Amino acid sequence: MHIVLLALSLILVAAGSGILARFMPRLPLPILQIAIGALLAWLNTPLNINLEPETFMLLFVPPLLFADAWQFPQRELTSLRHPIIALAVGLVLFTVVGAGFLMHWLLPNLPLAVCFALAAILSPTDAVAVSAISGRLGVPPRLMHILEGESLMNDASALVSLKFAVAAAMTGAFSFGQVSLQFALITLVGVSVGVTLAFLFSTIRRKLIDRRGTESSTEILLVMLMIPFAAYLIAEHLEGSGILAAVAAGITINRTELKRYAQTRTRMQMNHFWEILTFLLNAMVFLLLGLQLPDIIGGAIEVSLNNARSFSLAELVFYVVVISLALMLLRFFWIMGAVYLSRLSSRRRRSAHVPLSSGIMAVGTLAGIRGTITLAAALSLPLALPSGEVFPGRELVIFLATGVILFTLLLGSVTLPLLLRRMDKPDDSWRDEEARSARHAASLAAIEAIESWHAGAQERHDTELERSVLTETSARMISYYRNLMTINDKRSSSERHEYDQRFSREMRLTAIRAERREYYRLRSIHQIDDDTLRRLVRELDLVEMALTSRAKR
Repeated sequence: MHIVLLALSLILVAAGSGILARFMPRLPLPILQIAIGALLAWLNTPLNINLEPETFMLLFVPPLLFADAWQFPQRELTSLRHPIIALAVGLVLFTVVGAGFLMHWLLPNLPLAVCFALAAILSPTDAVAVSAISGRLGVPPRLMHILEGESLMNDASALVSLKFAVAAAMTGAFSFGQVSLQFALITLVGVSVGVTLAFLFSTIRRKLIDRRGTESSTEILLVMLMIPFAAYLIAEHLEGSGILAAVAAGITINRTELKRYAQTRTRMQMNHFWEILTFLLNAMVFLLLGLQLPDIIGGAIEVSLNNARSFSLAELVFYVVVISLALMLLRFFWIMGAVYLSRLSSRRRRSAHVPLSSGIMAVGTLAGIRGTITLAAALSLPLALPSGEVFPGRELVIFLATGVILFTLLLGSVTLPLLLRRMDKPDDSWRDEEARSARHAASLAAIEAIESWHAGAQERHDTELERSVLTETSARMISYYRNLMTINDKRSSSERHEYDQRFSREMRLTAIRAERREYYRLRSIHQIDDDTLRRLVRELDLVEMALTSRAKR
């Protein structure tokens, strides 16, 4: 009963933090949630939980990585693969080695393997936190896609690096050749498991849709919910990477969905469900961080390494600042090196080089904010060594990881908005042109389909009345799409057309809301039943969602 009440309380607090953030837009949501958790801990509320490291990793990491991989735009993942891989793999290894040796120099009594583990924990970045901080200012789209791709891929590479570092700390042995071979094997196993489960899910979904139609959307959603957990557990059981399995499953399902364009209801339910779930999981991680903050600080102050003296809070804060700035410098040097090599490559190939301003480089450096995955990885450290001894410096590692999360969040909250305000707004006209071209092509396809359907329907209906109505209906629909093509044609667009679209949308929304009120009034006086009400309201909801979505664009 205690666990149930605790879970319900955390969900309530998570929802409350989201509501409170609406009234405090300048305060990033992760910082607000950490503050709420710390406040609840300071007030000695019964909201306290001690999860086993393996349980914590299983509950939070696979679904978050799966959702990010599933929703990441595939075209950008392909076109920006070089900078994404450079940051997600190259920078992670650079950070693990550079920051690992730096922390061993700062804390010589902390074993080198544990320092490498801490560096791996601090390697993954959090693009969600960057988006929350930038708010309405917005990061340039190309840079944001790179940061999102980096956040997706470096989670996997950092956690795999963490696995090897922890294994070295547990066994006291490390062989580069053996690690390289094992890395290749666990990568192959993890990716294979993820891809296999994704294709299995696609087959199950197709069978359910063929058998039950849109009524099977709930079952499909529940099966999809289990994919990241199943991928993680199966891959780990086969001694592969459960993290890579979850990421591979998400990317593969994203690709297979290109052939499932007719599953409207299922797609809408999936989008809404995963949006809620990712918000809840991210919120609960930061709330748990705040709730455990007093214990984390106390444990770090009391820890002693090899009978060395304990740390003061000032010393711990100093280490946090030094490590955070070192991570920023490593990131800056890596970006500088990548840009330099890119320019050399462009000169050799005599191809055009995309210029990168100092502002973009500064934003890219300061966007290395740590977040959910860093905390989840820190809390997943084992409690003890195989010999039964306490894992060396576990409380210190968790404190330093927590401190870096808070420092990078606060630094980003101050500096990123200042930098983004001074930057020129990116030219997004190509997006409008791309959408305009797509609508033009879709309208042509619709007209062709209507003409084909009309020809077939004329053969199936013999009466003069039926043929007359078919002709009138087809002509009206074709006229609608031709008018839509004219309005969306850039060469013929004008201020009048813009006003026409806006006023038509507003009038249609007003009419839809009036229809909905009338449906509910009829239900209240028992002229229609609940099933009829739900069916009619759902039709209006779909139309309203389409209209409001276009208005936001």
